[in-house]
Amino acid sequence: MHAAIFNNSVNDSQLISHRASSLEKVAIGPVEMVISPAHKPIIHLEVCGDKHSYPETRDVSKLRNIYTEVTMTILRRDVLASFLIVVSTIFVGSLRADETSGASQPDAKVADARLEPTPMHSLDRALDLARSGLRACRTGVDDYTAILVKRERIDGALGQHEFATLKVRNRKFENGKLVQPLSVYLKFLKPSSVAGREVIYVENENDGNIVAHEGGFKGKFLPTVSLAPDGMLAMRGQRYPVTEIGVENLIVKLIERGETSKQFNDVTCDFRTNAKVKDTECTVLEVKQPTQHPALEFYKAQVFIDENLNLPIRYIAYDWPQTEDASELEVLEEYNYLNLQVNVGLTAEDFNPYNDNYNFYSK
Repeated sequence: MHAAIFNNSVNDSQLISHRASSLEKVAIGPVEMVISPAHKPIIHLEVCGDKHSYPETRDVSKLRNIYTEVTMTILRRDVLASFLIVVSTIFVGSLRADETSGASQPDAKVADARLEPTPMHSLDRALDLARSGLRACRTGVDDYTAILVKRERIDGALGQHEFATLKVRNRKFENGKLVQPLSVYLKFLKPSSVAGREVIYVENENDGNIVAHEGGFKGKFLPTVSLAPDGMLAMRGQRYPVTEIGVENLIVKLIERGETSKQFNDVTCDFRTNAKVKDTECTVLEVKQPTQHPALEFYKAQVFIDENLNLPIRYIAYDWPQTEDASELEVLEEYNYLNLQVNVGLTAEDFNPYNDNYNFYSK
């Protein structure tokens, strides 16, 4: 609203113009009076874009009446405009209050609501990656070969690295029916204490037992035996039975451990790229569990994911440090799948102890 409208100090000289030879403008506040020459006896007024005409007069009192009429017109318009603004503001505010309270516009309420981010545990990304790898393994990998390099702590003592040729056919289902059983073949290469040992396991065959024989000098005198995979003889020097070997089983175990670790707020998981296992480019997941707890199995673990295959090819876990100033962590277990080759076309013959290329039975 224009403040000049309420100015009562306008004097007569501001209202009257004596130029008769040309149009003359007299500005009073927001009102502009255009007075025509003497031979045009008309006063033209333009108020807020609207033009009005009045008979010409030089009488001061009449000019003041015209001025008053014009200013009151502006006042009424400004008051009306302000009223409409106030009413519209109240109306819009009422709509917004209804949206907030849920009384109306449920769709707008949902659309306008601020999305609160769901708190994520640092392991969530790792678990997503593991689940993705598990799906890829179950749907896209029928079989594979690798050099398995493992090292395990048994009864407090860390064993040597053991190297073995590994062949695996993954378990496959069709319409809920098992059509390809989990099948494993191992031949140990070194150290000398296990070199020549061969092991075969085929799910649902041989009464669920493994077939095994020793190599080297012992193998010449000890027969091929059938053993329960989780029995005392088969488990001697092993942390896990052969039925739990392989990449898919490793992923499953990592997911299980990750879900358990999520229950603890101080567990962290970091990602590192550009790592290598021999010549294989990998992403590394490093999990730390500072607080020792019966439900947790390690202090720190590293998982190396083959960036091409999206499968884990190295896993190593460390025990909690015995002292705060311990300079080196003790290894609990380590598994490497070197030179991993997938879908090489393995057949049942690769898991047959009577295969001529194997030494389970005398030729």
